[in-house]
Amino acid sequence: MARSPDVPLEYVRLGLRFDRLEPGFVDAYTGDRRIRAAVTDEPAPTPRGLRDQARALLGELAASDLPADRADFIGGQLTALECSARKMAGEPVPFLDEVRSYFQVDLALGDPAAYAAAHAELDALLPGSGPLAERYAAHRRREECPPQRLAEAVQALSSALRDRVRTEYGLPDVEMVRYEVVTDQPWSGFNYYEGDYRSRVAINADLPHRLGQLPHLVAHESYPGHHTEHCRKELGLVERGSRLEHTVFLVNTPECLVAEGLADLGVHAAIGDGWGPWAAEVLGDLGLHLDGHLAERVAAAAAPLNRVRQDAAVLLHDRGAADDEVAAFIQQWSLVNPDRARQQLRFLTHPLWRAYTTTYVEGYALLARWLDARPAGQGVADRFVRLLDEPLTPAAVAGELRTA
Repeated sequence: MARSPDVPLEYVRLGLRFDRLEPGFVDAYTGDRRIRAAVTDEPAPTPRGLRDQARALLGELAASDLPADRADFIGGQLTALECSARKMAGEPVPFLDEVRSYFQVDLALGDPAAYAAAHAELDALLPGSGPLAERYAAHRRREECPPQRLAEAVQALSSALRDRVRTEYGLPDVEMVRYEVVTDQPWSGFNYYEGDYRSRVAINADLPHRLGQLPHLVAHESYPGHHTEHCRKELGLVERGSRLEHTVFLVNTPECLVAEGLADLGVHAAIGDGWGPWAAEVLGDLGLHLDGHLAERVAAAAAPLNRVRQDAAVLLHDRGAADDEVAAFIQQWSLVNPDRARQQLRFLTHPLWRAYTTTYVEGYALLARWLDARPAGQGVADRFVRLLDEPLTPAAVAGELRTA
């Protein structure tokens, strides 16, 4: 009788093979280096070969005796990998089906009335009498961090957030984040988790960074976002739980939607209401002025506009809209200038990242609803720590919401 494969190990190997076809597909790997070396020494993989391996592993998973939460997690990941392999092989996959396979969510276009209402609220908040887009741009310019002070501001916010997260959630004593400034990237910031509780966070200097946005960036990438999640899952699921599947983090999979959603909720989980004045105090110690109350109110008013970028992806990849039309749509509703719209378009047309915007939009929406639906008497931290520690999938979170 043939021996059944070790499904978690074979899943890890399969994920590493995808990185050979698309560098960057493996966002982080903290497992045994010998496993990665063995995969590197294999004959070059093919998309159709990877597709068939994903399908075979899904069959093996159904017959395995893994606990339900492990099987659900690995099954969702394998479904996403099977779709990625079909895309790499040139098979036609409708965009909405692609997103569903990757992230376990169904997309619908946002409501222009909600965007118009956000514009009206911003119009009432922002001083002046000119066109809203111009006043919004002026507000953003007033908040810009001087480039030469960016590293200093990031370090101060990181230190303050780290103190909060260590108290609320706990972190290994040896954990560490180091920051670096980069250019020529389609994103504003990126966490490179290196294992052993250490991260390198890259910040894109091509984009202006606003003082009112920096707390969210640092919370997202580090405390209590990506770095904190990686640390706690490495300690809990991998070291204590021996769950090999969590030694590899793969893009365009369900775990990304949970990771980005919880990271975008980072400021809410670490600070909560009043984060604007809190950030203003931290930055004020450096001589950097931020109107924290206004920053917080403007961020809340503009929040519905975050969905515009997902609409842009749907228009581009599902409705067949031209680049110029989509760029104009982004400018109109997101109230950004042509350069910023083109930067967003660059992300939406990148072969690896074209569907990834959904992780931020739907991830935040799903997990915010789930946090709000916590049992009576349970604090935000007690609910949020489950996202940091458990192998929750979008489908599992949605299921909990349906039965809440």
